[in-house]
Amino acid sequence: MHRRWIALGTCLAVGTFGVAGLLAVDAVRFADPPCDEKPTDITTSDYALDFTVPNGLMPDPQFNGQKAKVAVHRVQPEYQHGRCPNTPSKAAVLIHGRSIPGRPVFDLKGKDQHNNKMSVQEGLARAGIDTFAPDMLGYGYSTRFEHGLDDPHNASLSVPFNADGTCPEPTGLCDRSHNPAIFPLKQQAEKLNPNPLDKLYAHSSKVRFASMDTWVRDIRQAIDDAIAKAKPTDGKVTLVGYSLGGPRVGRTLYEANPVLPDSAATIAKVNSAVFMSSLFGLPTEEPTSPGLVSFPLTLTDRRGVSTWPLATVGGTSDQDCTGRIPSGAQDDVWKELMKGDHIGEKWGGTDPNHPDGLSRTPTFTTYGFNTTVAQQLKMPVMVLHGTGDATAPVANATAIYNALPASTTNKVMVQVTCASHVFEWEGCDGERCTPPSPAAVYGQAPGTPWAGPHGTVTAALTEWINKGTFNGAPSGKFTVDKSGVIH
Repeated sequence: MHRRWIALGTCLAVGTFGVAGLLAVDAVRFADPPCDEKPTDITTSDYALDFTVPNGLMPDPQFNGQKAKVAVHRVQPEYQHGRCPNTPSKAAVLIHGRSIPGRPVFDLKGKDQHNNKMSVQEGLARAGIDTFAPDMLGYGYSTRFEHGLDDPHNASLSVPFNADGTCPEPTGLCDRSHNPAIFPLKQQAEKLNPNPLDKLYAHSSKVRFASMDTWVRDIRQAIDDAIAKAKPTDGKVTLVGYSLGGPRVGRTLYEANPVLPDSAATIAKVNSAVFMSSLFGLPTEEPTSPGLVSFPLTLTDRRGVSTWPLATVGGTSDQDCTGRIPSGAQDDVWKELMKGDHIGEKWGGTDPNHPDGLSRTPTFTTYGFNTTVAQQLKMPVMVLHGTGDATAPVANATAIYNALPASTTNKVMVQVTCASHVFEWEGCDGERCTPPSPAAVYGQAPGTPWAGPHGTVTAALTEWINKGTFNGAPSGKFTVDKSGVIH
């Protein structure tokens, strides 16, 4: 029927208007429908990826076979008239670090001193990149388990085990930690009394919560989900690892992983990797020492969450780096954490009727990213780091870059001045933000003041994911100064 109507229309056009009429009909018939080369808006969504815990993947076997979920925070570009066929679809999976889950790290709400939005995910989405930030198991909106991190009894006890493994406490309530700086003892007594505990309790789980491979499984599922939903043009994603997310990404891209087979199939789905403020120099495989941490739950109060990551070294003082911490950013981080933790928000503080709230994070063994792992990476790699990082030394960036294969022609290292461990939260204020002419701020409109490290991070990720370059170069080492200018 459709063909008959076209034929009739063609005859009428020729009979009435001659050949010119026929050409006009063809012009209407074959005109391309309207489309958008750039996003006209963005959409945010949250959902869960369900799975069953594989046997042997978590240190405590009581979790084998349990139902669980990985929560994903997606920010995607929208095209009012549809994306034009010549505009590629890009996707990125963003992996958070040790203490703060995906959403506060990559989609922090609020604005800096120049009214720029702080969210990395929103910035990427407006540049046409579909982003997926999963909460690793034990974090944020993902499963933490009734007898895992949901149980306050699984916070640490006060008395340490003897070196021979015996407990000097008559009640038998002892603990140990292979890394007291991040997995401290005494947290039941110091953090949870009176909310919600009145005394010390035995653990319902007596080992660390996770290993790197626990989270590699999560990342594999998130990659498959992102490809299915975003439908990237090349069928692949860019994998971004921030802080402890760096070793998680490195382990995911380690082809010789003996714990989880088929790493090569996952690697084939990743077009490039980014290591941001990454840890490095760890053992290749999981340590087997009998002195590993003996409890699954670590707690951090508001001050610890909002202060320690912003600590700096190497001349990154507030006098030299004016406006580094935008007003309200720390409050925004804490609000986002508590919004995703309805159990932790009822813990902590000294008033039984008004808890202060505590952020709950898992204990784990750290391994999986070192020179051996970096040397076998075959994909393009970008390394981003703040020069004032007091948590993961800036030397890690150079070590990662130098460990990449000599044959790699697409590798970039960018060090950002006036930036700490959490440079995606940091801004700029004052005269230093406007570089002297003719210098220009990287990734921003000419004449605009530097948004600060968070602006550089978003601009660098945007260029890397879309073009595989930084400042137009596919390889090299760069420094961004305290005015946002590249050197």
